[in-house]
Amino acid sequence: MNSAEYAELAPAQIWARELDAGRYHCSVSTMYRILREQDQSGERRRQATHPARAVPELVATGPSQVFTWDITKAAGPVKDVWFHAYVIIDIFSRYIVGHTVERAESAVRAEELIRETITRNGIVPQTVHADRGTSMTSKKVSQLLIDLG
Repeated sequence: MNSAEYAELAPAQIWARELDAGRYHCSVSTMYRILREQDQSGERRRQATHPARAVPELVATGPSQVFTWDITKAAGPVKDVWFHAYVIIDIFSRYIVGHTVERAESAVRAEELIRETITRNGIVPQTVHADRGTSMTSKKVSQLLIDLG
């Protein structure tokens, strides 16, 4: 079962090929038992191995280098009323550099908030990080970030 010809085949396939060649050694269940006893009952095929990838990390050595932002839904005063809290944070100081609360999520409002925050701080950050939310990946926000960078 460990020969080069059979190393990647399941015991049932090995059994069938040996039987076709006119050789009977044992049953399929016995083949599985032998493999289990030799700790070879797992995956028999060669598996592709991928090199370990380093998790990307945003690093800021000073203020206003990297901003991160997100939109969170917040419950309103009555049932089924929700507000959207937009927050932009400087990751170096953890200072909230921009925020707003809106009735609906909007790419236009997100773009305005980023523009207002950069204007108020007077510094364009090297990086503006966001998750893959709809407003974050919108054309308006993407174009703003391209124009600034």
